[in-house]
Amino acid sequence: MKPAPLLLVPFKEIRHDQPDDCLHYESVAVRGQEMDWTIPAHRHEGLHQFQFLRRGSVRGTIDGREFEVSAPALLMLAPGSVHGFAYTRDTEGHQVTVPTGTLRELLADAQFLGTELKASFVLPALDSAQAQECQDLFQRIATEFRQQRPGRVHALLACATLLAVLFVRGHGEAFDRARPQGARDTLVQRYLALVEQHYRQHQPLGFYAETLSVTPDHLSRSCRAVLGQSALDLLNERRMLEARRLLAYTSQSVAEVAQQLGYDDPAYFSKFFQRSTGNAPSAYRALVAQGVRVR
Repeated sequence: MKPAPLLLVPFKEIRHDQPDDCLHYESVAVRGQEMDWTIPAHRHEGLHQFQFLRRGSVRGTIDGREFEVSAPALLMLAPGSVHGFAYTRDTEGHQVTVPTGTLRELLADAQFLGTELKASFVLPALDSAQAQECQDLFQRIATEFRQQRPGRVHALLACATLLAVLFVRGHGEAFDRARPQGARDTLVQRYLALVEQHYRQHQPLGFYAETLSVTPDHLSRSCRAVLGQSALDLLNERRMLEARRLLAYTSQSVAEVAQQLGYDDPAYFSKFFQRSTGNAPSAYRALVAQGVRVR
């Protein structure tokens, strides 16, 4: 059976009745009931989405990776991330969508968007204190969004900042628990942020090393020490993730996908993609259309 068509969700289509809203709030039940609790695969361009489940459970996929969690839990969906969900009918929770550009302005020079918020993640098994903190903040956003009190936009923007910090803290704490103390490396985080900014330009590794004022060898050693992969492997992995997204969920030709990712030669892109995934781009697209699970 073929997968459902990809839904592209621009911000203007999910705004409430406020044409100048700086963010959008709705309960999880709004889309759940409308879509019979099953949300087909889709992606948001230029949007960050924050979700808190206070009751029920959800299973789904994010960029092809399956997950299943029960409340209380947090989900953060980064721009361009392909995701689809199936909720249980008793699910209750909150969802806030913020333009990524707005978050960049709010967080200014912070590294949040380049590191913890650069890729989607799920935080399961919140303790009671964490769950209450999430419920309080999301409820505050819901109240501000629905009312028209003076300073509404400023209050919502302040809440959006707190929301991003709450998710960053939760993600960082989970990251720290999963790794030995001292394993996180500022250089690696800065590198990942740069990759997120420039991976479509097909810059060589030397560009990143020079920007970070280190040698390519030093950068690769740091990446191996922290993440177990070389700097070049991490860069290529990000390019291929986007290639798989574009091939699976857009109608762009292989040549157009190659061009989007900075490859001047579509034939070289096809060979590299096949070496990385085990399938030629056209074969990969055909398998996805047939509903075959491919990475």
